[in-house]
Amino acid sequence: MSVSTFCLVLSGLLWGAGGLIGTLFGRAAGLTALSVAAYRLLAGGGLMVGCLMLTGRRWPAGRGAWARIVVNGLLSALFQGCYFAAISLTSVSLATLITIGGTPVIVAIVEQARGRRALGRAGAVTLAMALAGLGLLVGLPGGGLSETAVLEGAGMALLSAAGFAAVTLFGTSLLTGLDSLMLNGYGFSLGGLMLVPLAVAFGGGLGFRPALASAGLLAALGAGPTAAAYTLYFRGLRNASASTAALVTLIEPLAAAALAAVVLGDRLGMTGIAGAALLLAAVVRAVRAEPG
Repeated sequence: MSVSTFCLVLSGLLWGAGGLIGTLFGRAAGLTALSVAAYRLLAGGGLMVGCLMLTGRRWPAGRGAWARIVVNGLLSALFQGCYFAAISLTSVSLATLITIGGTPVIVAIVEQARGRRALGRAGAVTLAMALAGLGLLVGLPGGGLSETAVLEGAGMALLSAAGFAAVTLFGTSLLTGLDSLMLNGYGFSLGGLMLVPLAVAFGGGLGFRPALASAGLLAALGAGPTAAAYTLYFRGLRNASASTAALVTLIEPLAAAALAAVVLGDRLGMTGIAGAALLLAAVVRAVRAEPG
């Protein structure tokens, strides 16, 4: 396994922990999912900016660098905000299925349209395996949802997938003097600020009583699944294709399911286990297909 692929796998594992840590933080602080998303971007971005300042790095210079940072911030706010909006309209399962499953599809279509990389028969099989495994793992939403809610939630989830796909595609080419730590540090901080008014208006606000548990969970959420995970992801994008990166990060729901089983006592049924095995096989195929 190459260094780039290892970074992508590790980022997926850290993202899997993000769902659990974010849920525990929301419970401890009494916050809604949208407010947790705002805190996540602010904490992760602030931590990365702090690291830049401690190492004596200068502010990004030039209009091009700041344009990329603003775009990154907008996209980060888009895919985080739309994902949690999809959850509120429908369910976690449907939002996860469309957002995480839709990202590699969008990336593959864009890469093929731009002539960068043809999907090919092997790639199509891997993608089909991944989508089938993801569907079996997360399941489909239960009844009781109106057709309007499902359509609106699916639209939000597709916007979220498009936002993360754009982040992935842009991440394959960074400007001189603008590395991934700088791009994401300032971009996430900006994206978190963009989510603040939405969290106040629709997410119940950002206020909570600080306690040791909630402060520790927020620090963990900002450090591991945000700052470290996205730094590793963009490090992996230096030498891996965007389509491979999007497929490998499908390990996120696998890690989330494993952690939920260990920490929360959740158990997968036979369908979920079959989906996990199929999804893992697709990730292994994607890793093996990537040039070393």
